[in-house]
Amino acid sequence: MSRASRRSQLLRAGSVRGAGGDCRMAPDPWFSTYDSTCQIAQEIAEKIQQRNQYERNGENTTKLTVTIRALLQNLKEKIALLKDLLLRAVSTRQITQLEGDRRQNLLDDLVTRERLLLASFKNEGAEPDLIRSSLMTGGAKRGVPNPWLFEEPEETRGLGFDEIRQQQQKIIQEQDAGLDALSSIISRQKQMGQEIGNELDEQNEIIDDLANLVENTDEKLRTETRRVNMVDRKSTSCASLTWCPLGCALLAFDFSQRLAQHSCPSCG
Repeated sequence: MSRASRRSQLLRAGSVRGAGGDCRMAPDPWFSTYDSTCQIAQEIAEKIQQRNQYERNGENTTKLTVTIRALLQNLKEKIALLKDLLLRAVSTRQITQLEGDRRQNLLDDLVTRERLLLASFKNEGAEPDLIRSSLMTGGAKRGVPNPWLFEEPEETRGLGFDEIRQQQQKIIQEQDAGLDALSSIISRQKQMGQEIGNELDEQNEIIDDLANLVENTDEKLRTETRRVNMVDRKSTSCASLTWCPLGCALLAFDFSQRLAQHSCPSCG
């Protein structure tokens, strides 16, 4: 058995229920439908080739034409069913995104085969031999290889299904550990952010208190300045009042002396 065939069987082998629970095999309706659809496509290619052979020999092809039309209709319905099953499996997370992409590639191959078969049936496309060979090799699209024919990686080469499952569980556990570490780092950063926010709130309160204190001090300084100016003005007025009586006294004394001299000339 080839590595691609063994890999295909492993991937078709049902689902693993639970992170570390029992592994129960269950048939996958998508793959069973896919296999039957591939058989229908193969049968259509053979019928078209047989019809063309009849035409070259001048034989009646009416019966084959009716059969081919019915098979083409059946192929179309099968492809639509595969699309619906794939969409349902992806939306309900019954399969992984990688598995969904792999199945989508297979479905795209089938759609391309359907178009080629329809064109060949209408004598508008490739020869039946080319279609038949493309069906046998796993796809007619050039440049898009069959995903089931990829080289098996070294990590899973030679491993059984249980060993592959254990390896996948180990990878999942490592990813979970990495996510837990990342979650812890994010939690610490969140806590640091909250502490920084609280510190900023306290600093803002201190700044507000300082602003109020400066405003009060400034008001007190203005009040004291007004008082000093008022005292200075009062001091100037008091000095003027003190010198006025003294000047008057001196003038009175001088006047009295002069008056005495005029009254008593002999005294002079």
